[in-house]
Amino acid sequence: MGGSAEMIITNARVQTMDPARPRAEAVAIAGGRILAVGGQAEVAALAGPGCKVVDAGGRSLLPGFVESHLHLVLGGNELSQLQLGGVEGFDALVSAFRAFAAANPGLPLLMAQGAAYEILDSPVTRHDLDQVIGDRPIAMMSPDHHTVWANTAALRAAGILHGAVMPHGHEVVMADDGTASGELREFEAFGPILALGGDAHLQLGIATGGEPDPWPSAEQREKDKAKIAAGLAHCTAHGITSMVNMDGNRYTCVLLQEMADEGRLTARVKVPFHFKPHMELSELDRASAMAAEFTGEWVTSGFVKMFMDGVVDSRTAFMLQDYPGTTERGAPLFPPARFNDICAEIDRRGLQIAVHAIGDGAVRQTIDGYEAAAQRNGARDARHRIEHIELIDRADVPRLGVLGITASLQPPHPPGAMDFPMATMESVFHRDRWRDAYLWKTLADHGAPLAFASDWPVTDVSVMRGIQAALTRVPYDGCQDERVALPDVLRAYTAGGAWAAHLEGLTGTLREGLVADLVLIDGDIETIPAQNLGQTGITLTIVGGRTTYDPDGLVGSDS
Repeated sequence: MGGSAEMIITNARVQTMDPARPRAEAVAIAGGRILAVGGQAEVAALAGPGCKVVDAGGRSLLPGFVESHLHLVLGGNELSQLQLGGVEGFDALVSAFRAFAAANPGLPLLMAQGAAYEILDSPVTRHDLDQVIGDRPIAMMSPDHHTVWANTAALRAAGILHGAVMPHGHEVVMADDGTASGELREFEAFGPILALGGDAHLQLGIATGGEPDPWPSAEQREKDKAKIAAGLAHCTAHGITSMVNMDGNRYTCVLLQEMADEGRLTARVKVPFHFKPHMELSELDRASAMAAEFTGEWVTSGFVKMFMDGVVDSRTAFMLQDYPGTTERGAPLFPPARFNDICAEIDRRGLQIAVHAIGDGAVRQTIDGYEAAAQRNGARDARHRIEHIELIDRADVPRLGVLGITASLQPPHPPGAMDFPMATMESVFHRDRWRDAYLWKTLADHGAPLAFASDWPVTDVSVMRGIQAALTRVPYDGCQDERVALPDVLRAYTAGGAWAAHLEGLTGTLREGLVADLVLIDGDIETIPAQNLGQTGITLTIVGGRTTYDPDGLVGSDS
C-alpha cells in the first residue's frame, strides 16, 4: 500500500467480495479509486492532509450494488406519473385517476403505472376507463410493462381506435364490434398511446430499436436528462452504483455521456443495442459502432438485447405446453433458424447477448441460439445471458452452466415473494410445473452464474427489499427451496453482477486499484433478521470516490 488517503471509512464490517481477502475493517480512497482495504490501524496510517475519516459505527460496508437489469430512462420518466400499485377495484381507480387529473390539468395524456391485471373484477376495456375519465386521454400500464389499457379518447387521439397492423407479437386487441377493446399488448401496440405524452423518442430503444428523427434539440435533451437524473437519484438512494439498462440506443448513450461529462452521472451505466425481429443483420453495424464509441468507465455498450417472448400474465410468454385451461402457448418472436444466425453474427462481432426469455420454450430456443453461436465461432469468454427464466424445462437446466450462460434473475418477481400475488401461479403455470418455476438455487447448483436485479420500474428498485425477498421466499407447494444463502445473494448483487456485465476489472469488488464504488448499510446485514432487511436503510453511497447519497450527513458537505 502506498500514497495518501483522501477518505477513510473505518470501524466497518467490510465484505469485499474478493476471495483473496473477503473481510476487512476499513477502506481507504484516493483519486476516485480504492487505495487500500484492511485493518483499522493499517488503513488509518494512510491518512493524508485533510483526509476525511468516516466512522461506520459497525455497519456493513459492501461494494456498490450492481443492478443487472433495469430501465433507467423509463423509470425516471415514470416517477412523475400516477402510481397504481396496490389500487384495487373500480371506485379506488376512479378516485386515484380523478385526483391525478385535477392536479395535472395540462397533461395531454394521463398515464398511470402499476395497474394490476386483476385491478377490476373482469378484463379492463376502454369503456371501463371511459367511466373513469371520458373527456381526456387516459391510459394505464401493467406492472410488467407489456400491456397498456387506454380509454376511447386516447385510442382515438393515437389513431388506433379502429385497430392497426402490428408486427408479430404485438397486438391491438379488437372487440366484437370491430373497434379496439382498449387492451394493447407489447411495445409497438401501445407506442402510439405513449407518444401522446410527448415521450415517444424515449421509448424507441425498447419499442423499435431506432433513433430519434429529428435528433432532439439541446433543450429537449436537457428535459430528458432531468428525467434520467430523477431516476439516478432514486437508484442512488438504494445503494446502486452500476446498472445494466436493458433498453436503449445511441441516443440513450449520448444523454448519459453528456451527463458524465457534466459531472451529473451518479452511476455507471451499460446500454444495449436493441435488435428487433424486423431488422436485417446489417443493422448490427450500429451495435458495433456503439460498442466502439462508448468505452469509458461511466457509459459503455458492447451488448445486444433481444426479446424472445412476452410475459405470462398476457399469455405471450412462449411455453412448451398450453397454458392451463387454454389452447394457447405463446410464440417465439424469432424463428429458430434465424435466431441462431443472429446470435452467431453478434457473437462473431465479439459482442455480448442478453435475451428476455420467460417461458420454457423461449428459454430453450435462447440456449439453442447461444449453443449455435459457440459451435460456429468457437468458445470464448462471451458471458451471454438470459433475462428472467421464469419457467425452464429440467432438460435445459444444466445447459446454462455447460455453456457459461448467466442467469439474470429478479428476486422480486416470483409471485408471493414480494409484491406480485400468488394468484398468478394458479392461472399461468400447471401445478406440476411449479417445481420448474423461478429456479435460482437449482440453476446455480448446476453451474450457472447468477446476477440479481429488480427490472425497475417493473418492481421496486430497492436492493434491500430484493435481498429480503431472496432470503424469505417460501417454497411453492410440493417444490424444493430455491433460495440461495446470504453470501450468494450479496455476490449476485455485487461481484456477480459486475462479472456478468464484463465490469469486474472496474467495480463489484472492494480491492486495491478498483474504482471506489461502495455502499454502507444501516446495520450489520449478517445479523439483521431476514424479514427486516427490506426496511433497512442505506447510510452512504459512494461512486468513484464521490459521495452521492448521505442522508444523515455522515460524510458531510466537505467530502
